[in-house]
Order: sequence, then C-alpha cells, then structure tokens
Amino acid sequence: MPTAPRAADLKLTGLVSSLRCCQLFTGLSPEDLAAIAGFTLVLRLAKDDYLFHEGESSRGFYVVQTGAINVHRVSAAGKEQVIHVFRMGESFAEAALASATGYPANARAVEPSTVLLIPKAPILELIGRRPDLALRMLGSMSAHLRVLVGALDDLTLKDVETRMLNWLVKHGRDAKDGVIELPGTKRVLAAELGTSSETLSRTLARLRDDRLITVAAKSIKVHDAARLGSMLRRNLGEVGAPGA
Repeated sequence: MPTAPRAADLKLTGLVSSLRCCQLFTGLSPEDLAAIAGFTLVLRLAKDDYLFHEGESSRGFYVVQTGAINVHRVSAAGKEQVIHVFRMGESFAEAALASATGYPANARAVEPSTVLLIPKAPILELIGRRPDLALRMLGSMSAHLRVLVGALDDLTLKDVETRMLNWLVKHGRDAKDGVIELPGTKRVLAAELGTSSETLSRTLARLRDDRLITVAAKSIKVHDAARLGSMLRRNLGEVGAPGA
C-alpha cells in the first residue's frame, strides 16, 4: 500500500513550486530548487504588517507567494513614496544581500500576504558555488532598477492629472477590453503617483465626468484611450507631435 506523503514533504513540494514561478529561479534544476527550498522560511503577514524597515540589517531577500508587498520610502516631511508593489512570483531586496547599510527602503503588506524569505548566509554560500545564479540575481536587480527609474520619470511630470493620464495610457496598452486592474487599493495608487487619496479621487472624478473612464472598486475601465493619449500629449506640450 503506498505511503501517504509526510507534511514536511508536502511543504517542500509547495516551496519548490513557488520558487519555480519566480523569474529569478526559472530554469534551475529540481535539485537546486529543492536545496533552496530546504533553507527557505515562510512568513505570513496581515494587512499593514511591516516585513522590514529602511536601515534594518538584511536577513536575506524575498519572494511573494501570495498577496502584495508595498516597497516604499518616507521623506523627511513624512510623505510616503511607493517604489513598487510586488506580487505573486516576484522577488525583491536582493541588493541588500551585498549592502552593509541594510535594507534601502520599507516593505509593508497591502493585503494579507505570504512571503518566502531566502536567508542571507545559505544563499550567499550557494551563489559562491554557482556563478550562474549570481548572474540571474544581477538580472533581477537590473529589472528592479528599470522599475525605479521609470517611477522617477513619472514623478517628474508636472501635475497629478498628467501623472494619472500617463499611468492610464501605460497600463491601458495591455488591458483586456480596456479594464485596468488596480495594484491594490486606491490609496496605494495615490502613493505610487505621489499624491493624496483625496487629490486622486478628484482627478478620477473629472475623467469619469468626461466619460473617459469608469472607476470600480478594484479596476478602471478606459472608454477612450485615444482621447486620453491626446490629453497626455497636450499636457506634456507635445500637441504638434505626430499623432497628437
């Protein structure tokens, strides 16, 4: 009679499956994935629980198994600026492995989440034996840097309406039937755009009243992408540009 799988074996199988879904580990052998899963820790967070704070010593890096993690910094004036919201299968905080100053930002769950902690000492030991894994991690950190540079570019736009139009145009390109799923709550979106929830709500209301969008609890439906694009180009002073 077949032996029922032990709880520890089922847990290891689940961890291997989650790691395989992360781009950082795509293509690794089952043996490598099992080795990493063997020292991976599972952390469960309630909404608004902090995973780490800026300056804390690095315990390792993370992979989101379920939920969403808001990585952000807080200015001297107390204003929160979202760097990125990481979701299932995405890794983050790899750069902190090589940093003597600890984590460069804060990380907080924006909804109930499960996060995998890849501890610092064993993963660095594995990287020392596997240069190919080090190259994968460099690629992942480069992708994160591109996200950060893109976020900084967006924040240089002159007003909230222009930033909102830019966000709608960018995310609307790949939206099915014009429906853009929101990255968490509208409060998270407001922080991502560098504004307050109240200002975001007023901006969305104006676009809604112009029948350009419909706003739902967790999504925005774009009705006239061409007109949104035209408004964005006008706000950027590109009215004379081709296609304007």
